[in-house]
Amino acid sequence: MNAGQAYCSFCGRRKNEVELLISGSEANICNFCVEQGFQLVQQELNGGVAPQKKEKKKKSELPKFDLRPPVELKNHLDQFIIGQDEAKKVLSVAVYNHYKRLTQPKREDDVMIEKSNIIMVGETGTGKTYLARTIAKVLQVPFAIADATVLTEAGYVGEDVESILSRLLQAADFNVELAERGIVYIDEIDKIARKGDNPSITRDVSGEGVQQGLLKLLEGSIVSVPPQGGRKHPEQKLIQINTENILFICGGAFDGIDRHIGKRMNTRPIGFSNTGKNIDLSTDTSLLRFVTQQDLKSFGLIPELIGRLPLLTYLNPLDRSALRRILTEPKNALVKQYKKLFAMEDVKLEFSEEVLEFIVDQAMEFKLGARGLRSVCEAIMTDIMYEIPSDKSIKNFTITLDYAQNMFERSAFYQLKLVA
Repeated sequence: MNAGQAYCSFCGRRKNEVELLISGSEANICNFCVEQGFQLVQQELNGGVAPQKKEKKKKSELPKFDLRPPVELKNHLDQFIIGQDEAKKVLSVAVYNHYKRLTQPKREDDVMIEKSNIIMVGETGTGKTYLARTIAKVLQVPFAIADATVLTEAGYVGEDVESILSRLLQAADFNVELAERGIVYIDEIDKIARKGDNPSITRDVSGEGVQQGLLKLLEGSIVSVPPQGGRKHPEQKLIQINTENILFICGGAFDGIDRHIGKRMNTRPIGFSNTGKNIDLSTDTSLLRFVTQQDLKSFGLIPELIGRLPLLTYLNPLDRSALRRILTEPKNALVKQYKKLFAMEDVKLEFSEEVLEFIVDQAMEFKLGARGLRSVCEAIMTDIMYEIPSDKSIKNFTITLDYAQNMFERSAFYQLKLVA
């Protein structure tokens, strides 16, 4: 070896023959010997077994979902949600097409299928959130619920629109690739409507400004997301999430939109009209079935936001027969839930038919939809659920009409009714 040229003390390779030569006080080592030495150390630590190289995940690997045809998706929704056939069909088709496009290999052609975000209009308690949650559970994809009422423009007290994706990222256990194929349900979307149909000339930090901020999320872009939520942790490192393949479902009660629909159709919400179109509302007193994007614009949503929610569907108000079926028929029916709770205490619970009719009557009077059923049931069942765990002598209990009426009239829920 030439004395003036550096070389590896282990293998003898010259400096110009290796990629890297690390110099010590009295010896040198090249990158080849470092890699070989690392493998020998790992083999010794593994008990003489050579370490297996991890195979890199192929980027071309297609995502896997529990994707079912729209008919099967709707049949599954029918097991949990009563009625709302139109909304179920629209939701099933949209979700199927969205995830079907994700399973197709990318091809160099001019046809690019865009995602179809959805907006659902329906009164409170009709099942908007439950629909979105149930269909996400079927597909086994991350699902997050965000409330639009807490969102404000950046720099104001409240939450930024990026906090919506923070919840989705947490639901996916901070797996970015999994989160980018999830479903986000934005509730109370009607609460961020601007006050009038004309553009605002003043700062609207929780209305029109939030709608502008949602545009980039719904359209599909790379967003910097704080993993721990909004502004309480300014030191956190932001995570980049591509929203192109995230399906957004928006829902809202849009209280008063029937007036906009009636005005557009030159009729009245109650169904009487002496001029204009004659609309038969004898079988369905709700005007929501005639809702269009124009009505959403009149209500206060900006055209840019409506354009990014191309699919519009409605949920009918729950009538008496639907509420009666909700009590007993779905897999997660209220009656079944209470029976299971009592079964955990080794008590067999029964409801008389008159009690179920009484519960439905009260829920209809309060006009709270399916949520009203739960409130009435809790008012009736609280006392007995308080006593059962301590009284082991009770093995069978039947809720009679007299008992239900007595408990309900003693409840705070009933006192609220009297005040109103």
